[in-house]
Amino acid sequence: MPIKDQVKNFAKKLVEHHPDAATLRGLVRARKPAELHFRDDGIVPNNPKFPVLLYRGAVNLKSRRFPPDVIIDTLFDTNGWGRSWRDTVYDFVHYHSQIHEVMGVARGTARIECGGIKGRILSVKAGDVLVLPAGTGHRLIESSRDFIVVGAYPQDGTYDECTDTRERPDAVKRIAKVRKPKTDPVAGPGGPLLRSWRTVRPRS
Repeated sequence: MPIKDQVKNFAKKLVEHHPDAATLRGLVRARKPAELHFRDDGIVPNNPKFPVLLYRGAVNLKSRRFPPDVIIDTLFDTNGWGRSWRDTVYDFVHYHSQIHEVMGVARGTARIECGGIKGRILSVKAGDVLVLPAGTGHRLIESSRDFIVVGAYPQDGTYDECTDTRERPDAVKRIAKVRKPKTDPVAGPGGPLLRSWRTVRPRS
């Protein structure tokens, strides 16, 4: 999301009541994420090294003490993924060429296309977390009225938004330079992402 949305969310976070570390640990469920590999489809580059990760039911959002979006936002921030925003997902194909992105579903349900128009449509619901490596095309296909996701980014990288095929040659070069994050946004320093993104081969 644009910087203005991140600034708006930062201001909101300053006055919110957040779960402490112990409470947060109790709300995270140990999950092995599904790995989804997408090739360059001629329009969307996707990522040649790292797969998309889908954590099903990774966060228990039934706590009455904290709103779901606050729980997910705090979890990402605790694990070093910041510059967060809370909103829906754009309904046009786009990708980020200079940074990875995580999206946690706080409320509702949705169908999100990943990998471009030749990719896959994923059904997600509250508690699911989707990690998109730099270059991964994504867009919202449909959602419930109450659908809200929390998005965030690792410490390294610069936010950008690519939608035009004329950007492809330079975008491909930038995607190749984006480094693996230091932590998993769901499980922290020892999470599955660090193992999954170590050595992978692109698949169709």
